[in-house]
Amino acid sequence: MQRSREIPIHMRRNGFDPVPELNAIQQNDGIVRSTSPFGMDTWLVTRYADVRRVLSDWESFSNVPPGSAEPGKGSTMLQPGNVLVVDPPEHTRLRRTVASEFTPRRLLRLEPRITGIVNDHLDALERSGSPGDLVTSFSIPVPSLVICELLGVPVEDREDFLRYTNGFLNTSFSDEERKALHAESQAYLAQLAVRNRTDPGDGLLGRMTLEHGDELSDAEIVGMVSLLLLVGHETTSDMLSLGTLALLRHPDQLDRLRRDPELIDTAIEELLRWLTIAHVSTTKVATRQVEIAGHVINAGDLVTCSFPAANRDPDFVTRPDELNITRPPSRHVAFGHGPHHCIGAPLARLQLRIALPILLARFPGLKLAAEPEFRSGHLTHGLNSLPIAW
Repeated sequence: MQRSREIPIHMRRNGFDPVPELNAIQQNDGIVRSTSPFGMDTWLVTRYADVRRVLSDWESFSNVPPGSAEPGKGSTMLQPGNVLVVDPPEHTRLRRTVASEFTPRRLLRLEPRITGIVNDHLDALERSGSPGDLVTSFSIPVPSLVICELLGVPVEDREDFLRYTNGFLNTSFSDEERKALHAESQAYLAQLAVRNRTDPGDGLLGRMTLEHGDELSDAEIVGMVSLLLLVGHETTSDMLSLGTLALLRHPDQLDRLRRDPELIDTAIEELLRWLTIAHVSTTKVATRQVEIAGHVINAGDLVTCSFPAANRDPDFVTRPDELNITRPPSRHVAFGHGPHHCIGAPLARLQLRIALPILLARFPGLKLAAEPEFRSGHLTHGLNSLPIAW
């Protein structure tokens, strides 16, 4: 029997926390040789200041994968439009075409629909009766429908669209099933891109076509939307479930938030820092010899950054392992940093700011019905299930 690959140290968690071995790396060397999620030999950077340096210096640490002459050849990751595998100025060109969709003014129009989606799913959860699973009934479907609203997916297509997106998060699916779902979603998005060329809707796809259709190919549009779909949906879903669990595990913090709802924005920033859903940055390639924490990184070496370690760095925040929703908002790296800082961060924050208060107000007696099941070996930290009662 083939032995399964060991989970890299930066993808391991002890409940909410990074494993002690990762903390030891930060306190001692700060940077070590490790293995990327895809089995490549890489340097792992753990200290907050070093992580920000790597993420901001794209000229020294490139996002372009080694050996890739041009995006779109071979790997799914290299499909056109994937802003994670290009550097400025190409990255700047692509990002500019969607940046306006994530401004506060544009997102304001989504607030009523997000509120409606949240209430609809909590209504259904309440009708089904206590206990229930918050992951399957709430934290997965809500961001899926929000993405539908953002993109302008027609109502008649949403059932199939939700099947694609929810399948990405279903850990019971095999790799083959996930690949099949990905292929179906790509085919659907390609059709939707073509449809918006002739009949632009009022969603992101339609506006991208109207405003930037001459400079973007259909393949680039599909690639960019696919990334928004996969990364934006999954991380928000994980934050909804893990954020709820974190508050339930810290009743003093939950009680403080209930008594002072104005703390919600501060609480969200602290939950983002403390939970840090994304384990690691995209793998970067050193373009020249540099030194980090006293170690020489040679040109061609691969470098990744540990977000949970950086966000728990005692040189960054005091008492970093303590969840404190009154802590002044910090410049955490939960959404990354620099040119590749997550463009969907404002939408994720908006969903959390709407969904968490409504959930807590709807179920004042919210509690755990059974032990939650943490997910292991996945590119983001999350839960397979969160049994709740009220």
